[in-house]
Amino acid sequence: SSCLFTLPVRGSEGLYMVNGPPSFTESIAFQRDCGKNCKAVAFSKDGSLFAWCNGEKVNIVNVTNAELLRSFDLPKAVCLEFSPKNNVLATWQAYTTAKDGSAGVPNLQLHDVKTGKCLKSFIQKKMQNWCPCWADDESICARNVNNEVHFFENNNFNTIANKLHLQKVNDFVLSPGAQPTKVAVYVPGSKGAPSFVRLYQYPNFGGPQSALANKSFFKADKVTMLWNKKATAVLVIASTEVDKTGASYYGEQTLHYIATNGESAVVQLPKNGPIYDVVWSPNSVEFCAVYGFMPAKATVFNLKCDPVFDFGTGPRNAAYYSPHGHILVLAGFGNLRGQMEVWDVKNYKLISKPVASDSTYFAWCPDGEHIVTATCAPRLRVSNGYKIWHYTGSLLHSYEVPSNEEMWQVSWQPFLDGVFPAKAVKYQAVPSELPSAEPKPAQAYRPPALRNKPVTSSKLHEDEPPQNMKPQSGSSDKPLSKTALKNQRKHEAKKAAKQEAKADANQESTQSSAPQNAPRSAVPVVTSGDPEVDKKIKNLRKKLKAIEQLKEQAAAGKQLEKNQLEKIQKETALLQELEDLELGL
Repeated sequence: SSCLFTLPVRGSEGLYMVNGPPSFTESIAFQRDCGKNCKAVAFSKDGSLFAWCNGEKVNIVNVTNAELLRSFDLPKAVCLEFSPKNNVLATWQAYTTAKDGSAGVPNLQLHDVKTGKCLKSFIQKKMQNWCPCWADDESICARNVNNEVHFFENNNFNTIANKLHLQKVNDFVLSPGAQPTKVAVYVPGSKGAPSFVRLYQYPNFGGPQSALANKSFFKADKVTMLWNKKATAVLVIASTEVDKTGASYYGEQTLHYIATNGESAVVQLPKNGPIYDVVWSPNSVEFCAVYGFMPAKATVFNLKCDPVFDFGTGPRNAAYYSPHGHILVLAGFGNLRGQMEVWDVKNYKLISKPVASDSTYFAWCPDGEHIVTATCAPRLRVSNGYKIWHYTGSLLHSYEVPSNEEMWQVSWQPFLDGVFPAKAVKYQAVPSELPSAEPKPAQAYRPPALRNKPVTSSKLHEDEPPQNMKPQSGSSDKPLSKTALKNQRKHEAKKAAKQEAKADANQESTQSSAPQNAPRSAVPVVTSGDPEVDKKIKNLRKKLKAIEQLKEQAAAGKQLEKNQLEKIQKETALLQELEDLELGL
């Protein structure tokens, strides 16, 4: 079968195109650019156009026949990106001020791909988030300017059609897919006010009431916002730079879920430690998180933020769903050894466990069958190269650059959804000309005295096995309602209290001096002996908790109703009343 797609390879050997499976030969159509100065490459979203800069020009070619379509004199360009429907090519170069300190020239350019003329240039000082963001149909385009988001319509960049102005918008993400476009914005907290993420529907930006959803949190120095494909929900990873407890040099992370219908939740992760990776399934109704001190846990959650499947623990820090969402790869790259676990998501069965050691990059091919892993500089300077695998674990092609050369980037040519049909999952490894790439396992050091003795297992920890978290159909057909859960918990608490009372009675009767290591609940429940008084105390505590929640909402910028504000004003009186009751006045 003929090769369907290409992979550009960029490095000290220049820029060239490799034909994808099954041939893996260098493309003859695309003339290798032998300069050592290629700073960036970009494909259009549909994979039909390819652009690169080589320290002299920015070139655009038609991918099918490598015909040169456009060339721009931009020797300093270092970033490139196409708009989703190929109408605009955005380029960025480092911003420089004039010698006399006056403002520099605009360094972000938007070029019309069809005519080659410059539509607009802007001053964009930071390289981070340099590129404007388009809705998939290019009806709107947005960029963050001095902490507010400016919106342009239909690629008319001379008029700002709308502005989203909040105290300080640090970051924003447009929703994927069809209209209407939704916008997720992040405003960092300051002076004791919490940070928040808010979802809006374009162009309804009038005040906090117009937001679709709002979630505030105190612990955040930076956030990552991830829309699902259907644009119904956003996952927010909030991180602090420093972990106050000193437990981790990754800082602390929390994972939040926000839906466009206004629902929000904190995703409860059952193991402490960093959150390494969070990815949405392409089906938009599940997501996978990789988290916890090594060996890390990986869990798939549903939209209720309940665990559906737990992969146990293992050496991993990344997760990748295949384009059709049938397969999930869990991997340990970076400072881990490159072990990959390839899972069939429908049946939660392990398909293969290939090892791609020293990988700095991983990407699924749009066909949902092939994977590329690569070792690139500057992350690693030795043994640069790339490998192409079939997900069943077979290594199909491997290339390593000569020892004095470097490889900086490799990527798949993209394709629009639907070009490649989904295929049934295979378990049998596909045939390959290459021997399998099993690295020799490193032998643990053994002191001379033990070298002739039998090896005993000395694992520091046993890995937790995977387990299905879906409620089994036998036990109960539908998940318990909130009230049922509450009652179940009450019942369990009563049972525990009874047993504790029994234990206490036994202990008093025997007067044993055994150490008390029965866990006690954190808050001692003081009873006055008068059920009426106890009831009052419970009610007061409930009211105070509600006030606490209202205060948090107000801090997050929510407009409170009149009766809610009146509730807050009663706090001091309630606290006094509670104190009096507890002291038995």
